[in-house]
Amino acid sequence: MSSESQPPLLEAPDPARKEHQQTDALPLVIRKGAPPATTEQSPPSLPWRVFKVARFVPLLMALMLTGGVIGLYFQPPGVRKAMEFLNLKPGGGTSSPIAVPAPADAKKQESALPPQIVGLGKILPEGEVVTVAPPYGAGDARLAALHVKEGDRVARGSVLAVLDNEKQLIAALETAKANVAAKEAVLVQVRAATMASRSEAEAALSRAETLKANAERDFERVEELRRKGFAADQTYDLRRTQRDEAVRETERLRATLSRFSGEIGNQPDVVVAARNLDSARADLDRATTDLDKAYVRAPLDATVLSISARAGEKPGQQGIMNLGDIEHMKVEVEIYQTMIGRVTLGAPVEITAEALPKPLAGKVSRIGLEVAKQTLVDSSPAANTDARVVKVSVALDAASAEIARRITNLQVTARIAAGPPP
Repeated sequence: MSSESQPPLLEAPDPARKEHQQTDALPLVIRKGAPPATTEQSPPSLPWRVFKVARFVPLLMALMLTGGVIGLYFQPPGVRKAMEFLNLKPGGGTSSPIAVPAPADAKKQESALPPQIVGLGKILPEGEVVTVAPPYGAGDARLAALHVKEGDRVARGSVLAVLDNEKQLIAALETAKANVAAKEAVLVQVRAATMASRSEAEAALSRAETLKANAERDFERVEELRRKGFAADQTYDLRRTQRDEAVRETERLRATLSRFSGEIGNQPDVVVAARNLDSARADLDRATTDLDKAYVRAPLDATVLSISARAGEKPGQQGIMNLGDIEHMKVEVEIYQTMIGRVTLGAPVEITAEALPKPLAGKVSRIGLEVAKQTLVDSSPAANTDARVVKVSVALDAASAEIARRITNLQVTARIAAGPPP
């Protein structure tokens, strides 16, 4: 057999090696040809090396941050050149933020602005859509008859509908007329009676003055005869009493006539009758005015756009009908408050919508003075629903108004030629 197939032989035991085995309490077998044991330590593992390097990372980051802050705030020459190359402006205690793009040239800014301002709007008649409601004070009245239909052209003041309180108000008007007639007759009667009474008082006073004069003459004659001894005392006393009675009667009738002094119209009875007549006429005026509560009249020259209530129905919050002057149409556009500064009066406007056969044309006729919450929203789910807008009115030309008059309240998109920035 060859030497390779033979098992290795054990070496003779060494005393030092024996002592080491006893210390470790483990048997040690040394094969022939095995490498001698060494006492050198093995190199450290990979995780331990990573940990030794990683503990310096926070210090390195702190140094980088400190250098960046110093570079931005104190702006060394190298940092300044780098920022000039990158077209950045440092802040660091200045009026500008840190590292913002430097302002572009004014001409470049204007060229970057959009040439048009786009906003949502709706087509309306000139003067807005007017909702016609029942007259004030109509109460629970219902419609008795409608005198118009949708599409009719109506004039200001014409009767559009009649309410069912018409008969009641007509009866009240007739009663007021009769009361006025009765008060007028009473006034005539009082005037005539006053004039007759004054004439009677004048005649009675004239007669009393005649009787007074006769009584005074009789008394003077009897008094003269009594001094001469030809008249008895009884006759003297009788004539004196008749004279005194005639004087008192004259004074009474004169006082009665004084009640009728001045104009007949100033007599108390006539004044009272005249005031009663005035009251009756006021009732007549009120009844005449109340009769208008039975009629619904057109507030302007317009066209009937829609009817919300029919005969027999009580008008609700939506009123009876809507009117609008569709002879002159406009578009009310809502422009974002940030863009209103570029909208100018007279600027050309293009109006588009899917329902329009072609784009409409107009010009800005009015710019609103108040910022309000938007009322028109795009159909896109991502559309802003809480923007602040300013309303702009666009007057349509004749050809566009002819197309738009049949589509009141249609939502459209307006493109306004933008002016220069403010």
